[in-house]
Amino acid sequence: MGNLTIGILIGIVIVAFIALGFLMLFFRFFSLWFRALLSGAHVGLGRLVGMWLRKVDPGVIVDARIMLTKAGIDVSSDLLETHFLAKGNVPKVSLALVAANKANIPLPFQRAAAIDLAGRDVLEAVRTSVNPKVIDCPDASKGKYTIDAVAKDGIQLQVKARVTVRANIERLVGGAREETIIARVGEGIVTTIGSAESYKAVLENPDTISRTVLAKGLDAGTAFEILSIDIADIDVGTNIGAKLQADQAEADMRRFQAEAEKRRAAAQAQEQEMVALVQENRAKVVLAEAQIPLAIADAFKNGHLGVMDYYRLKNIQADTDMRSSIGTK
Repeated sequence: MGNLTIGILIGIVIVAFIALGFLMLFFRFFSLWFRALLSGAHVGLGRLVGMWLRKVDPGVIVDARIMLTKAGIDVSSDLLETHFLAKGNVPKVSLALVAANKANIPLPFQRAAAIDLAGRDVLEAVRTSVNPKVIDCPDASKGKYTIDAVAKDGIQLQVKARVTVRANIERLVGGAREETIIARVGEGIVTTIGSAESYKAVLENPDTISRTVLAKGLDAGTAFEILSIDIADIDVGTNIGAKLQADQAEADMRRFQAEAEKRRAAAQAQEQEMVALVQENRAKVVLAEAQIPLAIADAFKNGHLGVMDYYRLKNIQADTDMRSSIGTK
């Protein structure tokens, strides 16, 4: 009997602890459950406890569901909880859904969640859809203040533009960002000015730049829809054409000078070669003249030359030397 009594007491204690635990959980989540119930966004107590066990903030889910329900948007707590577990921003997504609903912008929860998980600010995107934003082109924060382009007459124009865009919710996931819009608009402005015959025509009708660039459909594949492109400022820069011509003339002059120097060096080298050739020929002549006495001696020795012949030869040489000396005077 004693053991039975102890067992019963232990059972009672265990049941009491369990009941106390359930009572604590009830009081912990009762306010959330009751608030959701009164707001028409019912979330069961068991689901609230399950959220707590899954490390989901029940308060965030209940508040989001109440806000959506009051706005007439039916989103189950399962979807909200799934987005929370995926590290999504449930309050911001809920606010974006409410804002889109008030502005009559079709935005289902799945798309809003995808935009949020992609790292985009879905609430800002909805606000931009309602209130278009203005993008400066170029972006002054990147250190560039004007878009520089050159007309066909060689005159440079410096342009500042402002692009009014509206977020395109359908293309927000996977669509290009503001940097692409700025780059495309800048490219369009450079192309338009570059095709102009004169810079004066651009200054007279700067709106032609806006119309031409806007007609190119530069917002394709981006997360925005371009509403307008306005030329905020346009100034005349330097005469690039004249500068290029001057640079080309200077380059040509240097090239011609280099070619002339090359020809002069070639002529000097050829002159030195001729001087060396003359010296070589003179050496050959001196060498040949040195053979004459030897030949005369050999002729005497062999009897081919007599004494009288030798004296006649000397007289002829003396006469030739005398005439050469007279001629040089």
